[in-house]
Amino acid sequence: MNETSPDPLELVIEPPTDVPHAAVSPPRKRLGGPLVLMLAGIALVLALGGWLYARASGGVNKVALDSAPKGVTVVAARAATYQPTRRYVGTVEPWVQAKIGPQLVAAYVDTVLVRPGALVKRGDVIATLDCRNADAISRAIAMQARAVSAQQVATASEAARMSSLDPKFVAQQDVDQKQADAASKAAQLQAMQAQLAGSSLQVSDCVLRAPFDGEIGDRQVDPGAFVRPGSAIATEVDRHTVRIVTDVPEQDFSAVAPGTPVRVHLLSTRADLTAKISRLAPSADPGTRTAHVEIDVDDPQRSIPVWTTAEIALDVGAPAPATAFPVSAALVRGAKVNVFVVTDHVAHAVVGKLLGEHDGVLYVDPALAAGSLIVSEGRGQLDDGDRVTESAR
Repeated sequence: MNETSPDPLELVIEPPTDVPHAAVSPPRKRLGGPLVLMLAGIALVLALGGWLYARASGGVNKVALDSAPKGVTVVAARAATYQPTRRYVGTVEPWVQAKIGPQLVAAYVDTVLVRPGALVKRGDVIATLDCRNADAISRAIAMQARAVSAQQVATASEAARMSSLDPKFVAQQDVDQKQADAASKAAQLQAMQAQLAGSSLQVSDCVLRAPFDGEIGDRQVDPGAFVRPGSAIATEVDRHTVRIVTDVPEQDFSAVAPGTPVRVHLLSTRADLTAKISRLAPSADPGTRTAHVEIDVDDPQRSIPVWTTAEIALDVGAPAPATAFPVSAALVRGAKVNVFVVTDHVAHAVVGKLLGEHDGVLYVDPALAAGSLIVSEGRGQLDDGDRVTESAR
């Protein structure tokens, strides 16, 4: 009864006595799965690196660039003739031009009767000035001249009567005095008449008239402006004949002799015409060493605007044989032309003699044979003797 009875909730498990001790040791963990995954990842990285290396090394050019032919574009030179041409820039000027304004008086402008483009005849009134002061002075001088004229007539008559009297009744000294007084009055009258003529010119200067048949090219002032001698109120031009003027270098003096035919292009109307040189100055300008040339062009329809630009061209010498090709295919240095000529797929540097250039075409000495293949594009990458693969332009 003293023995304690077991707790009915406590479960006691005793190991079996018939199983060896080694059989009941705990199981070991297996490590084969993670190792396989690591080795597979390493293999994948190595394979990817190998593929990338092969791809990169496959795009590398193993051939030196200098040994590979260079692609260029060529153009065939052609046979031509070249005649030297001189080109100048000239100005179209009117045959006659006048700036109309007062010459003697300073006054306010009363009226201006013309506008640019108006046709005027010689003697037509262009403008008038407010010259009331000059008119008053002219009338005063005229009255003074009339008074002096009357005094001179009276003095001359008295001197004539005294000289006809008997010397017993009048002294010769008195006669001489009267005659001198009459001569003085006559001289004073002439001076007054000259002064009157000057004042009349001032009055006439208040009415400004056209000096020739022409057109009004410009109107400088409007009514109310104050003008002085030398001021221009309007400008008149005559365009029935225009003058094309230019200055040429002294080395071209013999090429622009009077009578030489020239070609003229007018920038204002885009018209082309032919003419002949009319005048050549016998001396050059000391400062610029250029000679003045004038070309007269008849224009009865007055279609050519003046003070515009004209391009003048004339041929010099006789035509000569030449070889021609585009200017883009060469490097020009002075009178020398540097080109690359392709022969048997090899580019050779050639130097030619320049004859001239016209409209983007170079003309060189025919020593550079016609038909030669000249590099027009890609010449900047070439050296003498480079191999090329050419294509026609």
